[in-house]
Amino acid sequence: MDKINQIKISKGMKVNELVKGMKYTAFNAGKLSIAVDILEEMIKDKDCRVFFGQAGALVPGGMQDVINEFLRNKWVDVFVCTGATLTHDLVEGLGFPHLKLEDGFDDNKLNEQGYDRVYNSLMQNKAYSALEDFFNKNWDGLSKAGNIREFLTLLGGISPKGTILRTAYENKIPVFCPALADSGIGLMIWGRKAAGRKISIDAFDDMKEIIDIAWTAKKNGVFYVGGGVPKNFIQQAMQFGKPASYGVQVTTDNAEFGGSSGAPLQEGISWGKMQADARFVDVNCDATIAVPLILAGLKDRL
Repeated sequence: MDKINQIKISKGMKVNELVKGMKYTAFNAGKLSIAVDILEEMIKDKDCRVFFGQAGALVPGGMQDVINEFLRNKWVDVFVCTGATLTHDLVEGLGFPHLKLEDGFDDNKLNEQGYDRVYNSLMQNKAYSALEDFFNKNWDGLSKAGNIREFLTLLGGISPKGTILRTAYENKIPVFCPALADSGIGLMIWGRKAAGRKISIDAFDDMKEIIDIAWTAKKNGVFYVGGGVPKNFIQQAMQFGKPASYGVQVTTDNAEFGGSSGAPLQEGISWGKMQADARFVDVNCDATIAVPLILAGLKDRL
């Protein structure tokens, strides 16, 4: 057992120094420091393919460029997320920034004023009109996609600079979104189909591709922010490809309720999704706090 160190904060301290100092503290502070160590090792391991799964309203929370940094620096090889992430990402790119709501609000009044609320972040409802125009204008090119990953690659190529979609496209990182229908972008696709515009997407075809990426790797590593569908989609690839040798999970969910989002990484060993001797850690923390600290630590080291 190591001695708990009483952490000391000094004036002008770098974030990485703070993170390193947290290593010998208890609770989730210590786990966050270990998470940065594991991610650093995972990224530096040239034999390892890194799968980044992200769920939750990070873009409305101001984390768009935090996600972008992992893609821009090519610290991950595969990105799996929710359709909501990509919708909010594209909305930002089309010129509709999310707005911070001060304490005290009336949801009925917000609805009348044309705002959609995500806790204390607002999206302008008129952003949907901009999405309609964007997809109408670009439909012919997008409709050539045969699966969801291909669709998102084509979408990334025409998305505005600064979006997660465009950053992934520019860095040749495949984006998977198995539940794309469950989003504003999904509504845009359905709307074009309902209007008689052609598209034929095989929603199951992506599974073969992500399993193949995991299968052909010498090692695999997973980084989960949130959980849900993106996490489980990657976990399935680990089960039928190669179990992960590294793992970091940031979540606010609890294991006791049986959901994937709260399931500790150790549980994956029983499924053959995580190596028995893997290096992994679960950090129970708000992602909008933990992930910027993780990123800052990694940027100083890498």
